Amino acid sequence: MNELDYLRQMRAMKQPVTPRRDLWADIDRRLDESATTAPPSRQRGRPWLMAAAIAGVAVLGGGLGLHLIAANPAPDFASAPAWKPTDPRLSGAAVELDAARMELSQAIQDSPDSPALQRLLERTEHQRDRLRHIEQQAG
Repeated sequence: MNELDYLRQMRAMKQPVTPRRDLWADIDRRLDESATTAPPSRQRGRPWLMAAAIAGVAVLGGGLGLHLIAANPAPDFASAPAWKPTDPRLSGAAVELDAARMELSQAIQDSPDSPALQRLLERTEHQRDRLRHIEQQAG
């Protein structure tokens, strides 16, 4: 088969094709049959299936939650010294830096080999030290 034969066959496919028999008569008949004969009721077992599905989802969710808690225990941030400046203008910045430090510590526990997280934690500690220095200078 060459390219011209292929193109002729493609053009022939564009022409409308009439079916050998009328399909609408069969469609109408099947629609009428399905309207008169209702399918058997399956409502008897549905409440049990729904209850089983809900119980299964609850058990799966609980198991995943316990697995995640066991895999990632809550970090002990109480051992980190909390710093509260006496100057109220600096206390908001101190709270933000402490929150950032705790979030970074938790992220480092999730991926301890991340140099970017280590750099961010070092910068946060450096900013905290600068804030302490500013407080000491203010007096």
